[in-house]
Amino acid sequence: MGCQKAEKTSNQDPLTLIAQSAEQWTGIAVSKNNRVFVNYPTWTDSITYSVAEIKDGKAYPYPSEMWNTKIGDFSFYAVQSVVCDSKNRLWVLDTSNKHFKGVVDGGPVLYVFDLSTDELIRSYNFPEENYFENSYYNDVRIDIENEVAYITDSGIGGIILLDLKSGSSKRFLTGHKSVQSELDHLICDGLKWENSVASDGIALSPDFSELYFIALTSHTLYKIKTAVLLDENTSEEDVQNAVQKVANIPATDGMLFDRKGNLWLGGLETNGVNVLTKEGKLIHLLKDKRIRWADSFAKNLEREIFFTTSQIHLPEEKRGKYEVYKVSMSLLDGMTN
Repeated sequence: MGCQKAEKTSNQDPLTLIAQSAEQWTGIAVSKNNRVFVNYPTWTDSITYSVAEIKDGKAYPYPSEMWNTKIGDFSFYAVQSVVCDSKNRLWVLDTSNKHFKGVVDGGPVLYVFDLSTDELIRSYNFPEENYFENSYYNDVRIDIENEVAYITDSGIGGIILLDLKSGSSKRFLTGHKSVQSELDHLICDGLKWENSVASDGIALSPDFSELYFIALTSHTLYKIKTAVLLDENTSEEDVQNAVQKVANIPATDGMLFDRKGNLWLGGLETNGVNVLTKEGKLIHLLKDKRIRWADSFAKNLEREIFFTTSQIHLPEEKRGKYEVYKVSMSLLDGMTN
């Protein structure tokens, strides 16, 4: 896998390098026991695994070699993100869309694994009315109180709500401006990345009362109260009217709330990591040439934030090792106190 352990930092360096890989990863998940998981998107034919656990600097196929062969009845096809929840579960979102060539028969799948046994608990499929041929289910957040999942579709903007008990799902905001791209390019590392990508980053407030989301090639962050989405009598018009603009922010891929209600964001255009505080203040927390497209975020119980660098904006010949870093939340404490 070309993945190596790289636990190193200094007293002056806020970034701790956790691991490196020769293969591109996007998602990252960290369990309450500090197990670290990553996924490798199927954007090329060269990936070895779809989902892996990083242990002692090496990537091991998760939950098994079989799941990563892409030929069995129980195997991943085109994974885009991984997320852990506080119930010690790992969620794996499979787009069923390799190389962005279209969703295959059966549609996207959300898998959930019990991390105490590493066994599959359940897989969720979606009715055809909730995805399109060019859909790309991108990121997922889990509401453990109501047992629902929220998923962004970055192929053709929209938000999907999945009831984890019944398996039923609904789609919202298709075609609404809040889930559509505002730009046709970004300037990152001085390079023009020409693309237009719809709803991507998604985050649940710590009390699960609000859902935040943004298109990848955009600067406008939106939110909606989850009570609106959870109400069975809510119409699509009601949902659209309930969407609120939060702020103009730098372009970000993933995003994540910490337990204090601060929203951690990427800084794609500045090789950085930003934070929108619970008071609404935007803090440019880090700017470093090593942060080559902060892709996805995860947190552990030790008040540390983990993120991947996926280098999406760079031509392959200009890319270095793909990396996982962590940063202590105490760095933010010093800027908000």
